[in-house]
Amino acid sequence: MISCDKAAVICNKAQYDEATFYEKVKLKFHILICKACSVHSKKNTMLTSLCDKAKLSNLSEKEKEEMKNKLKETVS
Repeated sequence: MISCDKAAVICNKAQYDEATFYEKVKLKFHILICKACSVHSKKNTMLTSLCDKAKLSNLSEKEKEEMKNKLKETVS
């Protein structure tokens, strides 16, 4: 049996297809027994789904630098 902390790590890895088959099996068994981790896993899955639907994206490094420079200009 894995700990809840380990289950949370595996749950996060599974959301990004980074968990191994063995880790996923351990997580499934843990979720069958642990109500708190079951709820966490469901919420994590829902959050990932919502983020995918929103088509969120990250700023490029260039865009981040431009934003920092603009902020510095307005503060100065």
